[in-house]
Amino acid sequence: MNLIQIILYIGIFVFAMTGALKARTHQMDIFGAAVIAFATAYGGGTIRDLLIGVRPVNWVNDYLALALVVGAVIIVSLFRFNSARFRRTIFFTDAIGLGMFTVFGIEKSMRIDINDGYAIIMGVITATFGGLLADIICGEVPDLLKKGELYATACAIGGVCYVLLKKAGLEYNTGLFICVIIVVGIRILSKRKRLTLPSI
Repeated sequence: MNLIQIILYIGIFVFAMTGALKARTHQMDIFGAAVIAFATAYGGGTIRDLLIGVRPVNWVNDYLALALVVGAVIIVSLFRFNSARFRRTIFFTDAIGLGMFTVFGIEKSMRIDINDGYAIIMGVITATFGGLLADIICGEVPDLLKKGELYATACAIGGVCYVLLKKAGLEYNTGLFICVIIVVGIRILSKRKRLTLPSI
């Protein structure tokens, strides 16, 4: 397992915890929490693989994927995370995960000859559609579709920059780092300055 895979699994674990915390707000049992955690962590990648025709989808036969989700649900069920510090930690780790998932989705799409524009879209789907799927299961209007902080937009901008840098011949890890920095920077800026997209 290389460093990028390790970082991706860390991101998956954080997304699974985010899903489990959402399940807590809806007073679900531990099975419901596992479903929401799995949807949050792997929903985006699953939708991407189905759209681009990859079989089997990314988590099939990956026991570590299941272990990470179960571990996240157990941790959330055993401990109460209500502190402002924990919320800030989740915000930053979620932003880092968004950047890494965006790059991962782009790379996986490009490997099967998806063109640059659609590869960026697949990157955004990978990073954001897990949360959208979890919100739908919970009976909520998805946060992705609400007016608020720049979320999918941050992924799209980071993804465009990554593709342009890749075309310029920049090394993969350096491009990944820059994409993550861009996504995190936009997320922080949008939160602090209350930046939003225009309403219709």
